[in-house]
Amino acid sequence: MKQQEKTRITQERILDAALKEFGTKSYEAASINTICSASHLSKGLIYHNFKNKDDLYLQCVRICYDGLLKYLKRGELNYQDSLAGLQTLLAQRRDFFREHPLYSNIFFNTILQPPAHLLAPIREIRKDYDDFLAASCRCIFAHLELRGGITTDIAVEYFMVFQEMFNGYFQGKLGESGDFSSLIQDHEGKLPQLLDLMLYGIAAQK
Repeated sequence: MKQQEKTRITQERILDAALKEFGTKSYEAASINTICSASHLSKGLIYHNFKNKDDLYLQCVRICYDGLLKYLKRGELNYQDSLAGLQTLLAQRRDFFREHPLYSNIFFNTILQPPAHLLAPIREIRKDYDDFLAASCRCIFAHLELRGGITTDIAVEYFMVFQEMFNGYFQGKLGESGDFSSLIQDHEGKLPQLLDLMLYGIAAQK
């Protein structure tokens, strides 16, 4: 077996163990030692393939977002009904995370409790996903009769800002409950209703 193939197999073993570790814990709680034990590889070999814990975590984040984006791009949206289109987008995201529960934990950790020192690289990894979300919203809002003075671009910007504010609200609730899984369920449960309210604010009054 060529060295290149051996390296690829080793990295896959490490990443598989890392995805399980970061997919069940926060960044802070995850441990390189646990990843070593799970992959049956030495810490030295892990550091030979990945710079440090940050590098390994960001690789897992990238795998998560790449997988989610690929899944969402396969789906179809109802652009004629704005609320239904947004709800379908969210439903597709929920379906993906039901199929990949480890990715769910990684994804929601990046938006609800990201490591402060990794905000910039996480934002860069998120960019393609955020761009896809904005483009989907632009297509959806193009079929919506907007209030006077509200353009499609303004509506999309409002949606993206709303998303960050909504996530920020739940970041503030992290200290109230130690149950991260319940927080995610609350986040996803409230989102459709708040999207309805947001659309009512930008839709033309009948």
